Amino acid sequence: MNHRDLDISRDVSASEWQQRVDLSACYRLVARFGWDDLIFTHISARVPGPEHHFLINPYGLMFNEITASSLVKVDLDGRKVFDSPFDINPAGFVIHSAVHAARDDALCVLHVHSVNGVAVSAQQDGLLPLSQHSMAVLSSLAYHDYEGVALNDDEKPRLVRDLGDKRFLMLRNHGLLTVGRTVAEAFVGMYFFEASCMMQVRAQAGGAALRHIPQPIVDAAPRQFAAVTHGAGGNLAWPALLRQLDASDSSYRR
Repeated sequence: MNHRDLDISRDVSASEWQQRVDLSACYRLVARFGWDDLIFTHISARVPGPEHHFLINPYGLMFNEITASSLVKVDLDGRKVFDSPFDINPAGFVIHSAVHAARDDALCVLHVHSVNGVAVSAQQDGLLPLSQHSMAVLSSLAYHDYEGVALNDDEKPRLVRDLGDKRFLMLRNHGLLTVGRTVAEAFVGMYFFEASCMMQVRAQAGGAALRHIPQPIVDAAPRQFAAVTHGAGGNLAWPALLRQLDASDSSYRR
């Protein structure tokens, strides 16, 4: 079946459908911003309700092809709990299931292999306090050492331990991960994370000595960013991003 022919909008609750629309929009935006890696990496979101069910991408579709109806609903073990002609990448769900299981506030988990993010993840000192954008990240940033492709469940406890209660995780030699209370929050967080990495790589390429932002300013940043972003939830930016998508291609809503 062609993924564009699917329409399950009448088969799920209104709250699940809204989550599907937001998550499919997030996939499209990740592609638009150039953070995708062909069909690899994942974004997952919890389905509203008492069950621990999650939405994730159908394995094999490019991020700019994903629609609300094509998203696959699975449980914490990656088993499908709603009929779908598509499969998921079980290996890709290892990271996501670990975070979802450990964090009630991690309703969306966004993981990318962005070029700038991977470049900084390969640097010994990780993300540096070089830009205003980095201030939004550093106050809630954790690191997890590379253990190879995420195939083994025994990595989950170490990943959860390293993430702790943070919102941003740099997977060393691998990529970036954000968690959010909403899809919007996870996406806007990733925007700041990847932008911080891009600015760092470009600043380092300039060859001059780098000027670090003093620690007291770094420490004060969370309060300032919460005020500017209305709680850092993406509530201001997200509707504007959806308007941009709708103006060019609203098929993500199917």
